[in-house]
Amino acid sequence: MSKVLQVDIEVEERAEDPKLNYGLFSKEFLRRHGLHLLGTTSTWFLLDIAFYSQNLFQKDIFSAIGWIPKAATMNAIHEVFKIAKAQTLIALCSTVPGYWFTVAFIDIIGRFAIQLMGFFFMTVFMFAIAFPYNHWILPDNRIGFVIMYSLTFFFANFGPNANTFIGPS
Repeated sequence: MSKVLQVDIEVEERAEDPKLNYGLFSKEFLRRHGLHLLGTTSTWFLLDIAFYSQNLFQKDIFSAIGWIPKAATMNAIHEVFKIAKAQTLIALCSTVPGYWFTVAFIDIIGRFAIQLMGFFFMTVFMFAIAFPYNHWILPDNRIGFVIMYSLTFFFANFGPNANTFIGPS
């Protein structure tokens, strides 16, 4: 650290407190950090289910709403190009701005509030898409679907996804 910061760092001497010396899998660790660890891991797990399943099934979603042709009508290279183009548009219009909103507001709103807000709005938009799904795949309603679908990615990054790498760093 002293090389990177270009300052001299002095080591503090402290008396060893036996209460602070506990193992990772001890009852004391669980008592002190168990609830935080459970909250962090469970929210991260739930985010991963929602976020990565959206990414895995984007091809099917884009086909269902008519953004890309059915796979049978294209060769593999053409299909990959169409899917990549649609995914790039979603990323540039929702995922990237969500990240930058987090950067701009994290010290104003706070990490916990941003995470709660992100989970809340992801849930709202996913339910709004899921329950009337047959309504959204009609040709007249596809723009609304794409907007709400994009908002789930926006709030994934303006929320829990950004906190997963900001917190540990």
